[in-house]
Amino acid sequence: MITFSELGLDARLVQATDALGFVNPTTIQEKAIPVLLSGTKDLIGLAQTGTGKTAAFGLPLLDLIEEKQRYPQALVVCPTRELCLQIVNEIEHFKKFIPGMHVLAVYGGSSIGMQIRDLKRGVQIVVATPGRLIDLIERKAINLEQIKYVVLDEADEMLNMGFQEDIEFILQNTPQREATWLFSATMPPEIRKVSKRYMKEPFEVTVGKVNTANKNIDHQYYITQAQQRYEALKRLIDFNPGMYGIIFTRTKADAQEIAEKLTREGYDIDALHGDLTQQQRDKVMNAFRDKALQLLIATDVAARGIDVKEITHVINYELPDDTEVYTHRSGRTGRAGSTGVCMSIVHSRELYKLKTIERLVQSQFHRLEIPSGKDVCRKQFYHFMDKLLQLDISHGDYETYLPMLQEKFADVSKDEILQRMAALEFDRFLKYYENAEDLNIREQKRDNRREFAGDGRDQGRTRGRDNKAVRNGNSEYARLFVNLGTKDGFYKASFLQFILDMSDLKKDVLGRIDMKEMNSWIEIDKRAAKQMISAIDGKNYRGRRIRMNDANSR
Repeated sequence: MITFSELGLDARLVQATDALGFVNPTTIQEKAIPVLLSGTKDLIGLAQTGTGKTAAFGLPLLDLIEEKQRYPQALVVCPTRELCLQIVNEIEHFKKFIPGMHVLAVYGGSSIGMQIRDLKRGVQIVVATPGRLIDLIERKAINLEQIKYVVLDEADEMLNMGFQEDIEFILQNTPQREATWLFSATMPPEIRKVSKRYMKEPFEVTVGKVNTANKNIDHQYYITQAQQRYEALKRLIDFNPGMYGIIFTRTKADAQEIAEKLTREGYDIDALHGDLTQQQRDKVMNAFRDKALQLLIATDVAARGIDVKEITHVINYELPDDTEVYTHRSGRTGRAGSTGVCMSIVHSRELYKLKTIERLVQSQFHRLEIPSGKDVCRKQFYHFMDKLLQLDISHGDYETYLPMLQEKFADVSKDEILQRMAALEFDRFLKYYENAEDLNIREQKRDNRREFAGDGRDQGRTRGRDNKAVRNGNSEYARLFVNLGTKDGFYKASFLQFILDMSDLKKDVLGRIDMKEMNSWIEIDKRAAKQMISAIDGKNYRGRRIRMNDANSR
């Protein structure tokens, strides 16, 4: 295998990689670094998160930049504050033996005055989120005229978050750049357009296949009734006592509600969503990184840019609509060569969607049974025994207490002591799962195997019959009209999250959503229609008054 010393890097950078224990570069590093060291070549790097992309662009930047010149020569743009800080932290390690090199993170939610002062002291590399960088440009606090290298990291995430105009504005304000390096996990059409407009014959490096999932991840799914999702989630958490993971929900209301329920029941969990202040967000993330929290429950928007090592599990409380979103969710685990598990809780009507995702990410999904109550208790019991046997008792003065313990338990047998210990630890589990029901769907009116192996046409015919029932008034669904559509910047997944967040309703009440350019039609349980209309009708979106009403009464 090739080593870092064979890539052509400065000896001080090789010294830093050696000090970090890095001997052999990852695939993306091996392919990208020799190209980037030329300093004049545009590059598109496609690779999943956790494959070492930061070193792939960070090491060449440190090699190419003139350390004696104390002005911004390289600009790294990324979607979130967390990723911004992570990139700076890694580059700090790489520049350990180059004392004259300075790197600065600029991001929203922190004092812009302090960031301006740090810029004035002189830095060579600026790592920034788009919004704060544009603030600095407009205040004339940063001069990008002498920027030679621009890196767009997690480019697909930035476009998903609506930063396309910001990215183009930034590229327009770096007229002297010699190279643009774009790194992304997926390649949507918008990124291809940006690359054609602002990059010159870019060299492409692809690790794996575009949009495919990490091969170190075991993709599992569990089928249950929609109303039993929460119980299924608890069952999966309890069956995996060593789990350290992220649970994804579609809406911030779901994230907060589930976090509150699980916290009340004794789980170490907290929620991450858009309603949190930056200070609250930092507190939650620090607790999760320190493993004071076992689980983090988050929406896709709130979780963007999070990079936490050693995550063992990702749980999709509901499947996302977009395949790319699934790729990003699952990519939070199985990083840097380790293995991980991505679990999805689905109901039978979602199997066609699961098959579509499986085909597009080119990974086999495994259907598993939701564990029974007895299975959970047995697994927890074995986990407790393992912890007991591995417990280090060499550091405490426990021998002092042995005579007292022997006297106290003189008339109690060894078997009874073990039984009492188990009862003390497992009384809550045993009572909770004593009469636990089977959460698996055992019998279906249709053949699930045929349905899962199909391409969704059967489900389309079923939906067609359902829609006809709606039109004929024979269904429990109402049909609502709303004057929002794709022209307002929505795609189906973001529109769904928008109306659910606004109304505090769950996805289970919705049927089909038909989006047009200017308007949309929503099928919704008749019992929930009034709540959605009252929550959304008359509100404003980007300066426009929203109109929502029963489509049949317009």
